[in-house]
Amino acid sequence: MRAITRIVGAALAAMTFGGAANAAPAPGVGELYRMSDAVSRSISPENLTGEKGQGARIPVEKGSARDAAQDLGTGWKVNPFVIIFPGNRLTLGEAEGPGVINHIWMTLGQPDYRSYILRIYWDGETTPSVEVPVGDFFASGFGRDAAPVIDSAVVAVNSGSGLNSFWQMPFRKKFRIEIENRGKAPVPIYYQINYALQPVPKDAAYLHAQFRMVDRLKPKTDFTILDGVKGQGHYVGTYLTHSAFSPGWWGEGEVKFYMDGDTDHPTINTTGEEDYFLGSYGYRRPDAQKKLQEVDFSSLYAGFHVFNKTDMWTEYYMKDRERRIGEYRWHILDPVRFKSDLKVTIQAIGWQGPPVRYLPLDDGFSSVAYWYQAEPHAAFPALPDDATLAWKPLKTPKPK
Repeated sequence: MRAITRIVGAALAAMTFGGAANAAPAPGVGELYRMSDAVSRSISPENLTGEKGQGARIPVEKGSARDAAQDLGTGWKVNPFVIIFPGNRLTLGEAEGPGVINHIWMTLGQPDYRSYILRIYWDGETTPSVEVPVGDFFASGFGRDAAPVIDSAVVAVNSGSGLNSFWQMPFRKKFRIEIENRGKAPVPIYYQINYALQPVPKDAAYLHAQFRMVDRLKPKTDFTILDGVKGQGHYVGTYLTHSAFSPGWWGEGEVKFYMDGDTDHPTINTTGEEDYFLGSYGYRRPDAQKKLQEVDFSSLYAGFHVFNKTDMWTEYYMKDRERRIGEYRWHILDPVRFKSDLKVTIQAIGWQGPPVRYLPLDDGFSSVAYWYQAEPHAAFPALPDDATLAWKPLKTPKPK
């Protein structure tokens, strides 16, 4: 059932672009019987160009799995992965358009996803429209060993570190996808880029994704998820990690969308962090013993994941303990449309008392903002260096 709803969700996302039905980026489940002139192509280590009839043609002596395939030969599983060395950038795939990328699958041979930067360029641009650490792009910023299982409309993370993107990505002249290894060891990468060569509607916008982070906010300041966007487009998703350093509840902060000239006050104002991510009352439910527990969830349009669960009766209110939370929210059916500019922020607020009142927090955040817009796009802020991106050792004091 989830597979069907994902296809339906992708089709609904495609409707955002408008244009003729036969030019839609992805079919709905109710349209799969219709013929199309679109041409299916796929880039992987076994077909590095995606061209017709070029799959499984690498000679066995040149394959990444040549030792394992030595008894089988060319045409078998000779080159299922590529290796990227430290300090290098590797082009995973590029193709001439027009067309639409429909699906990207990837898995990395290292657990620290933040040392590897994913970049996507549209139509020959020199600065990327997508520039995000690999794990964060797939809503798995804590790395391979702590990746949640995600079953959503546009991102799926499956057991064994299978990273999947179903974001529809139209391109007119060309796309190029690259990955950078900022770590200290060579890394094998398995991947598949599935796309269709087909007409692209005139009003189709380009996917953008931008990463930001802050180790600790100053109290009574907002974390900026996105800023500096100029032009027309629509905001379609947020992935957020939240490092809570104070005891107790951490998720009262409001998410705000400033658009089309908003300055002091936003046009769209949510009622709290867990509300924006489609939860409520601290993501908590009583267990069989009537004790409150945080409950992870993954749904089509929102999800919540705790990296290090704490017992809410003993550890939850301890001082000097960091808790790490991941959340995603996809605006598939409710994109936030803007005409000229966009800024998105979130506050860090908890509770204090008695008397009960809000408590400004100095928590840490990282985020990925996903949006569609016409090119050109404004320059992105520089990514932090690898040491800054890396997760620090957790503070986990034991109950007395």
